Amino acid sequence: MYCWINRVVKHNEILISFQDLFSLQMKISIDILKKLETEYSEYLEGDIIDKFFEDFGIKFAAGHWSAGDFMDRFATRGYNSNDPNFRSDIISQLRRIKQAGIKGVEFHDVLFIDSNYRKVQSFIGEVKDELKKLGLVPTNMNINLWTDPKWKMGGITNPSPKVREEAIQIAIQAVEIAKELGCNSVSLWPGSDGWDYNFEVNYGKQLEFFIDGCEKINREAKKSGLIFGIEAKLHEPREGNMVIPTTHHAALVAKTVNERCGGNNMGVCIDYGHEQMYAVEPAATVYALKTFGVPLVNFHINTAKLHSNDEDRIAGTGDIWRMVDFIYSAIDTGYDGWFGEDQFTYRTDPVKAMYLSKEIFANLAKKALLIYARKEELERVRETGDQAEIINFVKKIILRG
Repeated sequence: MYCWINRVVKHNEILISFQDLFSLQMKISIDILKKLETEYSEYLEGDIIDKFFEDFGIKFAAGHWSAGDFMDRFATRGYNSNDPNFRSDIISQLRRIKQAGIKGVEFHDVLFIDSNYRKVQSFIGEVKDELKKLGLVPTNMNINLWTDPKWKMGGITNPSPKVREEAIQIAIQAVEIAKELGCNSVSLWPGSDGWDYNFEVNYGKQLEFFIDGCEKINREAKKSGLIFGIEAKLHEPREGNMVIPTTHHAALVAKTVNERCGGNNMGVCIDYGHEQMYAVEPAATVYALKTFGVPLVNFHINTAKLHSNDEDRIAGTGDIWRMVDFIYSAIDTGYDGWFGEDQFTYRTDPVKAMYLSKEIFANLAKKALLIYARKEELERVRETGDQAEIINFVKKIILRG
């Protein structure tokens, strides 16, 4: 066990204090960090990525949808609909995730309910059996309250009290499904909750509906031993705004719900592409959550252009400085949850796309770890306020192979 002392150990340019190691719950040790300059010194690809993830405690997953067919308003039958061998059922998706070498899987509750919104117990059992067979880990259950036209005016913020109550009951049922399947968290992305036009809704009343609904879901999640998170997004499918347009807004909701419920069971999921939509610094958002005492329940990784829509492209194919900074923030704040692919790679084979995200993410995570290993040196340079020297410090780590 590492002692609680602020002594610095240096090896091959790896510099870190024992105190920092302890703060990471001992997921990173001096010996493991040495491997960055030896065993993992080259570009990571193939089987070594799994060992790298294992050594550094990085948990990597994919949303089941990342392994399916992709549709949009320009290709309403799907981009793979002309391939007679391509199947998009959940079992086929799970097998593609396994083929891509990914360990964890996120789900949507609608996979496990019938047209009357009732659980299909036999199908839950079938998916559990397939997960066991493939050696995949169920990670997070997403509550879908947007696909059905029933939710077109909102789920838990719908103008109709009856529809709001139905949405809450379906969300609570999703908690039950998550527990039965073996997930450790349940998450709500309120895709239909928001507005398209000015004056369409009473913003304060709609927010109260949302907070009240989250409180009810959180209480049930807490009873079931699951953590509950909400995922913010600026807009889309809503054209104006969604009810929680930013992660900072979501954090205030979570903090309010935790105050009402007691404890700290509710948090947020950060989607990297959603942060890009409103051009905030994703890494700064991670630190804000830590400062505000709001749990970070889950990460969705992908790529999107600044001030664009939710493109959900292959992770790490945009600004690598920003992505490395984002991963560094997760390491530095002690995040120990899953990093899950949330991507819609319309014209790319989904297995290849999922693997590419995994490979690129691993290599960017290595860069973040190399910087973290020299954290104390980085902080000393930061204290000078010399921007050029700060860039000089990280440039060779970020830009080398």
